[in-house]
Amino acid sequence: MSTRLPELIRRTRYPAELDAEVLVVAVVKNGDDIGIEAPLLAPSVIDALTAAARAVGHTGAVDTTSRIPAPIGLGAASVILTGIGRPDERSDATEINDVLRIAAGSALRSLAGVASVAVLLPIEDAIGAEAVAIGAMLGAYRDTRFKSEAPRQQALERIVVCTPDSIDADIDRSTIIADAVAAARDLVNEPPLDLYPETFAKAVVREAKASDVRHLVSVTVVDDTELRERGFGGLTSVGEGSVRGPRLVKVEYAPEEAARRLAFVGKGITFDSGGISLKPSAKMEKMKSDMAGAAAAVEALFAIARLGLPIAVTAWLALAENMPSGSAVRPADVLRIYGGRTVEVTNTDAEGRLVLADALVAAQEEDPDLIVDIATLTGAQVAALGYRTSGVMGTETARERVVSAADSVGEPMWAMPIPREMIGYFDSTTADLKNAGAPGGGMLAASAFLREFVEDGTEWAHLDVAGPAINADSAYGFTVLGGTGVPVRTLVELAENEVRTAMS
Repeated sequence: MSTRLPELIRRTRYPAELDAEVLVVAVVKNGDDIGIEAPLLAPSVIDALTAAARAVGHTGAVDTTSRIPAPIGLGAASVILTGIGRPDERSDATEINDVLRIAAGSALRSLAGVASVAVLLPIEDAIGAEAVAIGAMLGAYRDTRFKSEAPRQQALERIVVCTPDSIDADIDRSTIIADAVAAARDLVNEPPLDLYPETFAKAVVREAKASDVRHLVSVTVVDDTELRERGFGGLTSVGEGSVRGPRLVKVEYAPEEAARRLAFVGKGITFDSGGISLKPSAKMEKMKSDMAGAAAAVEALFAIARLGLPIAVTAWLALAENMPSGSAVRPADVLRIYGGRTVEVTNTDAEGRLVLADALVAAQEEDPDLIVDIATLTGAQVAALGYRTSGVMGTETARERVVSAADSVGEPMWAMPIPREMIGYFDSTTADLKNAGAPGGGMLAASAFLREFVEDGTEWAHLDVAGPAINADSAYGFTVLGGTGVPVRTLVELAENEVRTAMS
């Protein structure tokens, strides 16, 4: 069963008239003081809220909240004060919307045991309304599927986003995107006992059949026998050590008169033990998230289809379980990637690049205008950029398009180079390449390896989301513990940008 997000509703009425148990309002920093920024509230109510915020010591800092009893003049029983910082620290609309998204997420994440919430933040345009709506929905995400007893607290059923009449906010769009992020989170949070290549593939087929766009989306599943017959040596070798064989899942959304064709290639290692090059046991449980790239790729495609965007998208999900056993691929083995190139395996824990190589070659056979691969690929990404910022490599234009989309939706990404000397570390005396060996810059080196399987002239971007794909530290903003759904929102925005460019 998937996690259900609350219903999202837009209202333009004075908040006192709303049937909501809790009202969320913004606290802004004004020099050394604070104030309430709530354009739809009466001055007397704003004065009372300001006094209460001062009394509880609210600083107005972004990602801070306080809950207080509602003053006279509000229909809600209580109020969540959520900080939005100093206005003079925000230079443009993108930064303003980032703050609104975080503020709404923080407020909803702090709540439990209520059925309805109204969110009243200083929204200036439709993009700001979407930021608030998506932030609130994702902050409200709760994954309780594996609790032995159902939560006894009241589940949140309804989020009301309050906007001025003058703003034409598309609540349906916000719901579609938030649902896609939540679905990706669900997949990442699934225990590897239950989610393995075969069941992942079945889950995609099931979602496609149940979707309201099922007539527009098709799914093809290539099993381990066919993968071996067709020469997908990366997938079959990585999956060799598991009793649960690999799969290649191709999901297609092909509307009539599509403006362009995109390919999303997702790494889907449903559990990564490292294989014979066994990982340390500490925090190995996080390796259930090694399929987050595939989860993001397919859920972004479903969102794009539900939005009805006039762009063809194919998601290639390279699914395998990397386990040690008597049949597992060994260091010194040589495998043949789909398309013919050979790779000497020197580290079985550098497996993601092998399954991605297979899928990248297959994706290029359809001549897409842009390929984006998404992978929890290297620990070096975390060393370089931390747990919240993804690395983006690839051709210069493709890299810029991805980073631009990410900036628009508030998913931190940083453009990184692929230094020319990196590919030299993969020289092999036995095969065309070896799969590991760089003494440093592992994130950049991995992208150099992948580039060997991308034809010259192909627009391609590689996203390393190893850190941002799962949050195992502490919740923040609209990001709860567990799967984050990164980078679903970026991929959807990228598709929309591609449509705009094609039609301009």
